[in-house]
Amino acid sequence: MSTAEQWTVDSVRAALGAKKVSARELTTEYYARIEKQNPELNAFLALCPERAYAQAERIDGKIARGEPLPPLAGVPMAIKDVISTRGVTTTCGSRILENYIPPYDAWAVECLERAGAVLLGKTNCDEFAMGSSNENSAYGPVRNPVARDRVPGGSSGGSAAAVAAGLAVAALGTDTGGSIRQPGALCGVPGMMPTYGRVSRYGLIAFASSLDRIGPLATSVRDAAAVLGVIAGRDPNDSTAAAVSVPDYLAGLQQPVKGLRIGIPKEYFAEGMDPAVRQKVEAGVELLKCLGCQPVELRMPHTDYAIATYYVIATAEASSNLARYDGVRYGLRIAGSTLLEMYKKTRGRGFGSEVKRRIMLGTYALSAGYYDAYYLKAQRVRTLIARDFGEAFGHVDAIITPTSPVPAFRLGERTAEPLQMYLADIYTVTGSLAGVPGISVPCGKTPAGLPVGLQILGPRFGEASVLQIAQAFEEAGGYTI
Repeated sequence: MSTAEQWTVDSVRAALGAKKVSARELTTEYYARIEKQNPELNAFLALCPERAYAQAERIDGKIARGEPLPPLAGVPMAIKDVISTRGVTTTCGSRILENYIPPYDAWAVECLERAGAVLLGKTNCDEFAMGSSNENSAYGPVRNPVARDRVPGGSSGGSAAAVAAGLAVAALGTDTGGSIRQPGALCGVPGMMPTYGRVSRYGLIAFASSLDRIGPLATSVRDAAAVLGVIAGRDPNDSTAAAVSVPDYLAGLQQPVKGLRIGIPKEYFAEGMDPAVRQKVEAGVELLKCLGCQPVELRMPHTDYAIATYYVIATAEASSNLARYDGVRYGLRIAGSTLLEMYKKTRGRGFGSEVKRRIMLGTYALSAGYYDAYYLKAQRVRTLIARDFGEAFGHVDAIITPTSPVPAFRLGERTAEPLQMYLADIYTVTGSLAGVPGISVPCGKTPAGLPVGLQILGPRFGEASVLQIAQAFEEAGGYTI
């Protein structure tokens, strides 16, 4: 293992403060690693060395002047390519935006730069964040660095692969129905989905506006907490960003977990889970019990309806959000003899098959005569799912589940079966629909050496307790259970 693979937020700041390395040298090292590994992994779609080195110079200047270092000083990071970056190509993994360069930064990106992070580039993702395997990108699939014939998970597969391969200390992903947690699980790194409204969505190119969230992936819970602490909080640009105070996540990591009640929902341990995944997750639950957590059996009766509910709501919102890509204002334009022909050619060639599938499903669900039968009914079931969580958190401090029912599957294995692909989200979409926070942490490996993820869900704005349990699990050896 090279030095670069071992860097953490704390070790970067310590090394910079002690002048053992400069921010510029560290940035150069990470670009060298990307140059070597990215041609095979395909984790990065665009790099921004001019911007990265400018930030590194600012950090080195602070060190030379003896100024205090900001919390993420010199930390090399990657940004999922659905998050806007000023002056840096942002494609959403789609041909329809292949030359789009945003004129502004997303709020989360602004927060990272103010905190001293060095942004290396943009990571590959499923087109418009629609997918569970990162095989829907118009620019080719990402390969899992743990097993390169397998998927890294989606849609934030590029961010997860970059962190797992040591090409970035941490990365931002987005989670709509599991798109941070599931690739985190399949690549063997922690992935954190904050409460809806905890992190501003300003500058996040929308898939499903009532579900989309920005969150961190990192090699340790502590690093994920450090990044979340920087990007969380109120943003006047985003009316859905909650005006709720942000606790010191790092300070809360060492709080004891003894006596905390952990819910074990029966519905999440039913048939259909890979036996090796079940064995590891059950071992993870036993480890938490050994740490003093008190298990409580839960019933969450509306879980079975979550996949159908999620895909009605998410596709309906996608249909509405993606109507803006018509070849008129920005992005790809393919000329036609009439306006309608231009629309058809632009959208027909610009969008991939999965995006078209979801636009058609969503348009159908919103159409006259079907709105009440599908979309409105799905919203009512969403309320029932959220009520299940609300009632559960009246009895427990956190809920423990598998992250994914299966480990990383082979590239191409499920692309012809969309329904099987959608079912990979079965354990993550419930928390998304309820708006609660969750983290996936590594929970050992299958006999074939593939990572398994354990999911910890908490009450709304309960990120501190989720991170606290995850940290205790990590320190107790849960990653290698």
